[in-house]
Amino acid sequence: MKRYLNSMLWSGVFTLLILALFVFSPKSRAQVSVSTEQPSEKVSKDIREKVAHGHGGELVRVIIQPATEATQPSAYFDTSLASAGGRNIKKFKNFPVRVVTMPLSAALELSSSTDVSYVSLDRDVQPMGHLSRTTGADQARNITTTNGVDNTDGRINGTGVGIAIIDSGVDVDHKSFLNSSGNVRVVYSEDFTGEGITADPYGHGTHVASLAAGNGRIASGKFVGIAPNANLVNLRVLNSEGIGSTSTVLRALDWVASNRSTYNIRVVNMSLGMPAIDSYKNDPICKAIRGLVAEGVVVFAAAGNNGKDSNGNKVYGHIHSPGIEPSAITVGAVNTYGTDSRADDTVATYSSRGPTRSFNKDDDGVRHIDNLIKPDIVAPGNKLIEAEADGNHLVTQNPSLDAGVSEIENRRMMYLSGTSMSTPVAAGAAALMLEANPTLTPNLIKALLMYSAQPLAGFNMLEQGAGEINIAGAVRLAELVRTDLNEFTVTGSPLLTVAEPPVAQTTIANHTFTWSRGIVLHHTYAVGVDLITKYQLIYSPGSLFGTGVITGDGTLMLDPEFFSPGVITGDQILTSDGVITGDGVAFLAANLLFHDLLSDGTLLGDGVITGDGVITGDGVITGDGVITGDLVATAQSAMMNGDDSSMMPATSDDGTDCLDY
Repeated sequence: MKRYLNSMLWSGVFTLLILALFVFSPKSRAQVSVSTEQPSEKVSKDIREKVAHGHGGELVRVIIQPATEATQPSAYFDTSLASAGGRNIKKFKNFPVRVVTMPLSAALELSSSTDVSYVSLDRDVQPMGHLSRTTGADQARNITTTNGVDNTDGRINGTGVGIAIIDSGVDVDHKSFLNSSGNVRVVYSEDFTGEGITADPYGHGTHVASLAAGNGRIASGKFVGIAPNANLVNLRVLNSEGIGSTSTVLRALDWVASNRSTYNIRVVNMSLGMPAIDSYKNDPICKAIRGLVAEGVVVFAAAGNNGKDSNGNKVYGHIHSPGIEPSAITVGAVNTYGTDSRADDTVATYSSRGPTRSFNKDDDGVRHIDNLIKPDIVAPGNKLIEAEADGNHLVTQNPSLDAGVSEIENRRMMYLSGTSMSTPVAAGAAALMLEANPTLTPNLIKALLMYSAQPLAGFNMLEQGAGEINIAGAVRLAELVRTDLNEFTVTGSPLLTVAEPPVAQTTIANHTFTWSRGIVLHHTYAVGVDLITKYQLIYSPGSLFGTGVITGDGTLMLDPEFFSPGVITGDQILTSDGVITGDGVAFLAANLLFHDLLSDGTLLGDGVITGDGVITGDGVITGDGVITGDLVATAQSAMMNGDDSSMMPATSDDGTDCLDY
C-alpha cells in the first residue's frame, strides 16, 4: 500500500507539471476577469489546503496557465496578473504559462478567472529516487562546494573521487555507469579470482557499485546512486558463484595500496565478509585495512546479515570480518518500508548486531574477546533497486529479483537486501564529503557521519551504532571543516571555519530529526558539541577512536591528550529514544564490554541474555577462510527476501536516458 501511495504521489506531481506546460484552452483575452466562483478543479489541492489552514498571506511561486492556445497571451494578461498581486513574472519562449510570485490567497482567487485554466504551486522537482531522497543525498548534491572540486553544474556529485568496489565484478556496459558525456566511469578493472574476467556473472558487485555511484539515466532518475559522478575501480575478488578467499581480498587491498594515488581512490567498499574468529589485532584483512586507513583511504565494511537465528529470534555478537576492524566504518541495514520519510525507519531484523566476538589468546591460553561496539552507523539496505548485471546468477536462480523496470539488457534493475546494500550507501556519502572537502581524514569522515546520524527510537547502540546515516547533515559539516588541519594541530583547536556550529537538526522528506551528537568509541561512546567545534587528536591519520579511552576497574574515561574537556563519555549501552546517542534506557553496562580485556570473558559468554537477545558468536561459527558476497547462508536469505513485504517502489523505464541527475 505504501509503495502504491508513493507511486501515486509522484504520478500526481508529474501530471501537474505536464499540465502546467502543455494544457491550454482555445481563447485569447485582453484582460483577466475575476468572477466570484472558485471552481476547485482549477487550482491545485495544496494551494487550497494552505489557504484553509491560515497561510493565505504567504508569498509563494505559482504557475498560471492561461485559457488560450496562443503562443503567448496578450500583454494585458501580464498586467492583470500584476494587478492581482503578482510580481517577478517569468515567461517562456515556447509556452504561454507564467511563473508568478504572489500571496496564496491571491492565487486561489485568480483560479476563478475565466481566462485562467489552472493555478498550481511551483514545486521543487526532484527527478530522484527513494534511496537518494530518504538518505539526504539529494539535498547534499544541491550544495555548491567551495573547498572541493567545482562541477560544471555546481552540485556535489562525487566528481573526481575514486571508489574501489571489492566485490564480484561490475557490468561496465550497464547504463548506470556512464557519466553525463556518455563515458564509462569504471576507470579500472582487475580480476583476482583466476577466472580471467572482470564482468559480474554473479550479479552482486554491479548492484553494489550502482548503489554507491549509479547515475540517474534510467527511469527518470528514480534509481540514482549516492555519488552519481564518482569514478569506480572494479576489483573482482568473488567468483561466478559469489565466493572468494582471504588471499584474493588481500591481493585487491594490496593493489589499492599501490595504486590509490593513480586513481584517486579515497573510498573502498567491502560488501563481503566471513565469520569473525581472530581478533581484529590479528585478522590479516583487518590489518591491511588499518594500513590503508592510516594512508588516508576510508574503508566501509558490511556488518553482516545474522541479526536473527533460524527461529527469528534476535541475536547479538555476529559482526563479521572485516566489519570487526575498528578503523573501518561498519554499516548495518535499515528498513525504510519503501517510504521517503524516516519517521518509520527501523533496523532490519537480519542486520548483524554487536558486540564483536572475535578474540585472541594470551600466553596462558586465556581468550580475550574484543567486544567492540559495532556497527558504527546504519543505512537503508532493504529491498533496494539498482543495476542488474546482464544474465547474472542471482536473477537467473531467483527471477523475482528482477524489478521489472526494463527489458533492455543494459537498463535492467534488480532488488537486493542486506548490509551489502547499506554499505555502498555510506561509501557514496563519503565520496560526496570528500568532494566537498578533500582534506578530510578517514576518522573525520567517520566522526561526522556518526555525529550527524539520526538515532532510531527503540534500538540500542549494538544494533545501530550512532544511528541512521544523514548524508545532508554529514556533507554540511564536511564543507565547514578547516582545510589546514595537519599532524601538528593540537587537541582543542578550532575545527570549523565558522564560529557557531550548524543547528544539529536535519529535515528530510518533511521529517525533522535531531542528530546523535555523539560518536562510538570501541566499548563506549562520547557526546558533546566539542566533537565538531574543536579538533580531537583521534581525528588524525593512524589513530583509532578507542586509543583515547582509558579503561580502569569498571570505569571508562577519556584521555585529555586525545579529547578536549567538552567531550564526555557514557557508561551504558543505551536503547535510543530517538533523540540523542546519550539518551535512552540503559541496555547494558559499558564496562561489561571491556571486561573481557581484563578477564577470561565469562561475563559475556555464549548464551548470555543481554537485554532483549542472546550473545552468540564467541567462537561458535568456525570459518574456513571462505568469503562470500553477502556473508553466510542466512545472509543469502536476507539478500533475496529482505524484511517483510515493503520495498523500494519500482518505476518503469521508457528507454530514454535522463541526464538531469
